[in-house]
Amino acid sequence: MNLAAATNESLANTSNVLIYSSMAVYTLAFFAHIAEWVLGSRSKVGRTAAALSAPGAAAPAAAAVKKAGAGGTAVLDRPEVITRSAAGTRDVPDGPGAAGGTFKGDLWGRIAVSLTVVAFLVEAGGVATRALSVQRAPWANMYEFSITFSTVAVGSYLVLLALKKNVRWIGLPLVTTVLLDLGIAVTTLYTDSDQLVPALHSYWLWIHVSTAIICGAVFYLGAVGTVLYLFRDSYENKLASGGTPGKFASSVMERLPSASSLDKFSYRINAAVFPLWTFTIIAGAIWAGDAWGRYWGWDPKEVWSFITWVAYAAYLHARATAGWKGRKAAYLALVAFACWLFNYYGVNIFVSGLHSYADVGLGALQAVGF
Repeated sequence: MNLAAATNESLANTSNVLIYSSMAVYTLAFFAHIAEWVLGSRSKVGRTAAALSAPGAAAPAAAAVKKAGAGGTAVLDRPEVITRSAAGTRDVPDGPGAAGGTFKGDLWGRIAVSLTVVAFLVEAGGVATRALSVQRAPWANMYEFSITFSTVAVGSYLVLLALKKNVRWIGLPLVTTVLLDLGIAVTTLYTDSDQLVPALHSYWLWIHVSTAIICGAVFYLGAVGTVLYLFRDSYENKLASGGTPGKFASSVMERLPSASSLDKFSYRINAAVFPLWTFTIIAGAIWAGDAWGRYWGWDPKEVWSFITWVAYAAYLHARATAGWKGRKAAYLALVAFACWLFNYYGVNIFVSGLHSYADVGLGALQAVGF
């Protein structure tokens, strides 16, 4: 084995170690997020929700979260109590967040975010060393796409936090999904470092696939917001109709942003990245023209990319149409993201086409029954 080959093998092993290490840190972040929700004074939030939903109950003033310090008492935050502005309206302020408006919950939330940052940096290092081991873009197969996808998804979440957006409620579902994604990647989708097939030797690999990964990561954040919107909307409807949600439902739902805020978040996220998805499809067509001599050939990957584009276009159009706002549009958004997921997993694993070079490799195919 020559020196270059030995160096590449060492880098590949380092990448594997970093990916497994990031999974360990993500696991710690997962438990910290659980602690944030559990220790964030669930009973306090539940009692507040029950008091506010009682007939004729007056909305109490939001209590400040305080911590005793050497110089006295420092006010850390003033969470807004959930109230309805009037019967039958949907103008509901956002909840106090996953921490439940308490110092203990907030502390665990900050620990969870800090661990997520560390895990993100370690995972990004794993992606970078994977790229160095093969001296190309680290997304030429499903394993590489998966580890890069989860890295970008977490990075997008951290960027929103850095921009002071109130999105820490995404932390728990995000870390959970990342752990599942990495678990599948290292057990089923893993492929040894290898060189590209001739069709992939193009700068379009960096352009087309990188934008696809970014779009998928952001679409995922929008899908999380959409799912939580549907739960929160049902909760608000039940309160508006005089129903009494269970203690667990009250504890969780009252901490989330209002249904209106979640709906706006999902719409803005999907609308912001939709033009980039359009560019992704155009870039893929240009690359196909260079590699195969035609811009469009009804390959399964091309077809499902277009179906995904149509589904998101229908969702954005529905949001602009009065009769399709709210839950109907949310269902369309989830259908669109399901199309994206099938385009990634289903087409690559179960459908044969010109994009078969992006498959999981012989060992993984045997593992899933092929």
